[in-house]
Amino acid sequence: MKKVLALLMVAGMFSLVACGPSEEEKAEAEAAMNEMMEGLDAAMEEVAEETEAVAEEVTEEVAAEGEEATEEATEEATEEPSEEEAAE
Repeated sequence: MKKVLALLMVAGMFSLVACGPSEEEKAEAEAAMNEMMEGLDAAMEEVAEETEAVAEEVTEEVAAEGEEATEEATEEATEEPSEEEAAE
């Protein structure tokens, strides 16, 4: 008798699983997925904006350093040679 009841229980579980989700459950799952995707899109846009801002800062710093190096090289090139350098 236990075997028959066990078989009926297993068959009942399989029949419930075979039915699949209802239309309402499918709509809820789709809405949840869309909400997650919108959140992901918003997060990606935020990261892109932050990355762009950091890239602009770094570019400005590198440009400023390059200008300073150019000015130093120009000053060194236009300086008159010292007496020791002229003697050589």
